[in-house]
Amino acid sequence: MIDQESFRTDVLTYFGATAAQKEELLIYNQNVFKRNSSINSVKFPLNPEPHIATWEEYAIAAKVIGAFEVLKKRLVQLRFPIQEGISQTQAYRTATRKGVLVDGMAEATGLILQQPQQLQLILHQSLAGTIPVLLVRNREDFVSLVQALTQRNEPQPIPASMGACIVSGFNNWDRIRQYRRQWETLNSGNCSETNWTAEFQRLIPQKQLYQDTFIILSDGFYSNVYPSNLGLEESQWQRLSLTIRLEHECTHYFTRRLFGSMRNNILDELIADYRGIVAAIGYYPADWFLYFLGLESFPNYREGGRLQNYRGQPPLSDGAFEILQALVKAAAENLQRFHTEFTSEAVINNQAQILVALSYLRLEELAAPEATSHIQKTLNNLPTTLPI
Repeated sequence: MIDQESFRTDVLTYFGATAAQKEELLIYNQNVFKRNSSINSVKFPLNPEPHIATWEEYAIAAKVIGAFEVLKKRLVQLRFPIQEGISQTQAYRTATRKGVLVDGMAEATGLILQQPQQLQLILHQSLAGTIPVLLVRNREDFVSLVQALTQRNEPQPIPASMGACIVSGFNNWDRIRQYRRQWETLNSGNCSETNWTAEFQRLIPQKQLYQDTFIILSDGFYSNVYPSNLGLEESQWQRLSLTIRLEHECTHYFTRRLFGSMRNNILDELIADYRGIVAAIGYYPADWFLYFLGLESFPNYREGGRLQNYRGQPPLSDGAFEILQALVKAAAENLQRFHTEFTSEAVINNQAQILVALSYLRLEELAAPEATSHIQKTLNNLPTTLPI
């Protein structure tokens, strides 16, 4: 595996980066996925995380009274409207940070959805294990749910190119209350408020007992790209969009569970879109990915394309962003070439191996002229016992 900084620097020189731009991009394109020897024995799909048992209860109840009715009783953020400044109110802070019950709170007027009955709760079996999915059929409702569950009910703008969101590290007060009820049952006669406070302090480090991961998914056109742009019928593109979007988000879940990271970074997006596109149509056309990002007319960039969502913090300079566009185009075309020339049917059927191999590389390696051999060598060096 090639990971020398000098190699990456040479690639950036090849693409015309200045010294300052190289410095920016070497930092931006760092691979932060954590490695450990347990990857050699992992089996896919991964076992479900602890929160899935609770979400299975939600899913059963949703079949009777509907997903929104179930979730607004369990997820406290859905008891508040989208309103500027609401996250700074005492009521909101005590409800979401301390688990204070919202009954009687004047501010807790409820989240308004345009089509609440259309919200679906699905437990999707992904390569990384079962993950809850909130499927939203209305764009305004998707925006409202993202704002409620990731933006503390503040009316933060959501890009039109964003059609899905993976929520990780979500503090689920319903699970904490379930934990408390079980604790009280086991400690009857010794479960005073003082004792619970002490028990709660012991609970806090055990995040798996109260933090959840789930996906909010819309059914609109993927990356806000219209079917005519890809030569497809509307119904066909809507169906494919849903698959791409779902498997894209599941790939972020895959890297988080396996390698401890999912970022707002173009390498993560390249890997996730690869998985989504292949899951949808069985092969990888680079021009689709470039259209999703706004690079279909490279070297011209289409304002509003997804790539600008991954410019980094602090954002890449204009010059470094232009070099990044060239790297992304080359990497996508190399990935298409690899998929066409090197992947056997057995490997295509084991997408987990390819995702693991791609996660070992950096954008410069994927953009280099010899990228296909980098990917193949990395794939060959993986353990052959990664069953799917």
